[in-house]
Amino acid sequence: MTEILDFKRSRSTCVELVNDNTMLSICRLQDTLTEAFVEIRVKLPDLEITGVNGAFYRSYQKKCQQNIDESLKKVLGVRIGPGMLKIIKGLMGNETDCKELIFMVEECCHGVILAFTKKSLTGYPSDDMNTIDYYKDMVKKNIRMYNRCAAFAPGSSFVEGITPPNE
Repeated sequence: MTEILDFKRSRSTCVELVNDNTMLSICRLQDTLTEAFVEIRVKLPDLEITGVNGAFYRSYQKKCQQNIDESLKKVLGVRIGPGMLKIIKGLMGNETDCKELIFMVEECCHGVILAFTKKSLTGYPSDDMNTIDYYKDMVKKNIRMYNRCAAFAPGSSFVEGITPPNE
């Protein structure tokens, strides 16, 4: 009898406006081997990370259950914007080898960025050809949107011909 590997993964990022000065972004990751979350608080309008919290409830990697608080504290004061991914990887990569933790912090930051682009996503033209051009132009102007959702994933007509970012 052949054994078949069964692997399921669910990842979600939720962003909410706490008050006029604070935004909260939470990334949850759950799969066959891992269950974890990271949340960041961001000061508005500066987009500065002012709070961070997270936990690994289950992981096959011991390194992901060690020094989480110390690793997360490294991103306090980072501003969400150009260059943030390199900064986050540099700061946290010196503290942890847990790539999932770094990934979830990055996802929280991307969630904040996408929360500000939500209004422009609903203003698309009514005919199909102009819609493709509209979204393609949107991704060109904000390349961080590339591969952030299925619509802007490689192979989608919305990103056809766009070179992915090298972050």
